[in-house]
Amino acid sequence: MARLLIYDEYSNRIYTYPKINENDPMPYSTESTLKVREFRGESGSPTLWTTTAAMEAWNLTRRRYGKGIYVGYAFRRIWEGGHGTRSQHYAGVAFDVGQNTTSANRAEIHNAALRTGAWGYVEPLSQTPTWVHFDRRYGLPACTSSGTGYPTLRRGSRGCYVMILQDALSTLGYSTGAQIDGIFGTMTENALRGYQRRNWLTVDGVCGCSTWTRITTAVLGVGRTASTID
Repeated sequence: MARLLIYDEYSNRIYTYPKINENDPMPYSTESTLKVREFRGESGSPTLWTTTAAMEAWNLTRRRYGKGIYVGYAFRRIWEGGHGTRSQHYAGVAFDVGQNTTSANRAEIHNAALRTGAWGYVEPLSQTPTWVHFDRRYGLPACTSSGTGYPTLRRGSRGCYVMILQDALSTLGYSTGAQIDGIFGTMTENALRGYQRRNWLTVDGVCGCSTWTRITTAVLGVGRTASTID
């Protein structure tokens, strides 16, 4: 059983499914091609999140490929670790798939994903020898020099990147409210300012490149703490 949050960037709304079973299909995935437990993967989190755009991209890829796609790795909370500090898996919009099939089939999946034009990034097969990676990231990265990572967030921001920020801040001991909700409001801003103040960052309540770099480095893989919220 999981609590699932799905961000729709078209309407800038967040839809909450408070109790969804592990064998239920992921909302917005068609024909039961992706179940909650497949999206969850190895994560033990009671709260999961993704976007309608990621589910749409999944549907298009699955339709073009025409067969079932094994999902080896999808969602992860940032304190669970397992990927780099600014991984799109923490945003719930990335998939590593095809680990149990042949290289020829992985090439087919890769080409199907590319042909949809729906993913923000499809990793070259030369970099993924035993899997296929694609993700539906959104927003411009705060660290413009790297061209990757999470977008700048401030009061009024919404979505999965706000969920990552709330997750990280609460795990580090800075309360953003009773639950992760993906809405950058007063409590999230106050928590961020508190973190910035105690870590010699510019105290502006804006999560830009420097703040993202410090927070993600501090929280990655630390495990659940007493202050982690869901």
